[in-house]
Amino acid sequence: MTTYFTRREALWLGLAAGASSLFGVRMHGVQNLVPAVKAVDHLLLGISDLDRGIAWVEKVTGVKATIGGSHPGVGTRNALLSLGGRQYLEIIAPDPAQASFNSRNDVRKLAEPRLIAWAAAASDVEALAKKATADGRKIFGPRDGSRARPDGKVLRWKTLAIIHDFGVEIDPVPFFIEWAPDSLHPSQDSAPGCTLRSFAIESPEASRLGDTLEGLGIAANVTPASSLRLTAVLDTPQGTVTLT
Repeated sequence: MTTYFTRREALWLGLAAGASSLFGVRMHGVQNLVPAVKAVDHLLLGISDLDRGIAWVEKVTGVKATIGGSHPGVGTRNALLSLGGRQYLEIIAPDPAQASFNSRNDVRKLAEPRLIAWAAAASDVEALAKKATADGRKIFGPRDGSRARPDGKVLRWKTLAIIHDFGVEIDPVPFFIEWAPDSLHPSQDSAPGCTLRSFAIESPEASRLGDTLEGLGIAANVTPASSLRLTAVLDTPQGTVTLT
């Protein structure tokens, strides 16, 4: 459900970001900024064991996530929880059925659930890629993606990643995702009952990160902190739940 990079690709992204003043160039003429909480397509909650992640989420929210499927060649699998509308939570963990692990975010290290990344909804990633390139940004993609659901139906999408140097273990800059017209959005058939109330980001470089997101058309609540952290507040059957 997300965009995945091999370790070699992740290394290339890091080198490219470090070798350029990428975010010194703003996307000019951006109007009608979308609040981050509305821009969210899905949030990624990493954990080293999917069953444990599902149990933890059910314990705190009262909702048991729906099994999504595996990502062949990446080494991960997931379970999904609808956040209402066209938003959802993706619990992502290693897939023991796969021999190799090539995900950019090494969820194998996470003994406890942690928000590690987020995806922003896009209606036309090709146009977004052209805009970003014209504004001096380095990008990765667009790339086609797909995943077979347990019922055999295949979901298809396109993703676009903006190369950044803010972090790897936690990605504060979203990748953008455009779902194929014939693919049911995961929020529509995953476990219901929760909604996303708010979404915020903490960063040692809060001002620069905020400017970066604004340049991508997103108005985010970014506050100064000693380390990166994503925070989502959910309304659930068991009350308000904060994920970090």
